[in-house]
Amino acid sequence: MSEQVISKEKFAVVGKSKENMESISRPTLTFWQEAWRRIKKNRIAFFSLMLILLYVLLAIFAPMFSQYGHAEISAELRNTLPSAQHWLGCDHLGRDIWTRIWMGARVSLTIGLAAAVINLCIGALIGGISGYYGGKLDMFIMRLIDVLYGIPSLIITILVMVALNKTGMITLIIAMVIVGWIGVARMARGQVLQLKEQDFVAAAKVMGVPDFQIIVKHLLPNLIGYFITSMTMAIPGAIFQEAFLSYIGLGITPPDCSWGVIAKEGIAMMRVAPHEVIVPAFFICTTMLAFNLLGDGLRDAFDPKLRGTE
Repeated sequence: MSEQVISKEKFAVVGKSKENMESISRPTLTFWQEAWRRIKKNRIAFFSLMLILLYVLLAIFAPMFSQYGHAEISAELRNTLPSAQHWLGCDHLGRDIWTRIWMGARVSLTIGLAAAVINLCIGALIGGISGYYGGKLDMFIMRLIDVLYGIPSLIITILVMVALNKTGMITLIIAMVIVGWIGVARMARGQVLQLKEQDFVAAAKVMGVPDFQIIVKHLLPNLIGYFITSMTMAIPGAIFQEAFLSYIGLGITPPDCSWGVIAKEGIAMMRVAPHEVIVPAFFICTTMLAFNLLGDGLRDAFDPKLRGTE
């Protein structure tokens, strides 16, 4: 068997390039840029985000450009089907459902967002203090949370609504906030228990940083991904709770409207004009589904353990 001869001409000296050695092959991304890049790659989460933004924009601008008022009654248009003049038809009083849907979206989305943000702030602060200090304070807070957690939140919300003896957005938000912070507080406490043993917390203590400042400026910001995901998951629950309370007569009352009020009025006409209940049910369901799918995408974007391969 003959030996194979490889000539020197087949080789080339590449050498080294200082510019190539020090070049960055991938641009540096911040935490938020990396999260946004991952959200865009997740088609379901990105579509859910776009759908939510579309609903928000329609809630803001659609009633402004509508030629019909949300409380404008027209007897001759009662229970009419969708048409070129009334895109979603009219209800049992002849009111334009398109305008009422987006006026109701203002109320439902505002209540859902406000309740979720307030619950997040209260729960994060209480859970952070409980996990950081520990001891008797932690024992007292956790036993209080266990007692409140054992009572169905919907029952407490209804009792608060009855006790306040008043309906409206502010009353609904107060009722939802009474016990809505519990889940966030338990999550924040568990995360703070892990973070408070880290070196940057010890360094802050050595430098004489006050405990409250360590909690607010050092511990809680490190949990921003968990908090955003938790808030995104809590918004659809608050929207559904508002719709249910309005449906049973403890939430928004006419002439104001929300998705729950529109669904309550439509269910009475289901046999005559089923579109009056199908339309609000569709928007309630798609909004809740979009927020839940977006929450799953945010969890994958913010949690490095769940990011998967590129």
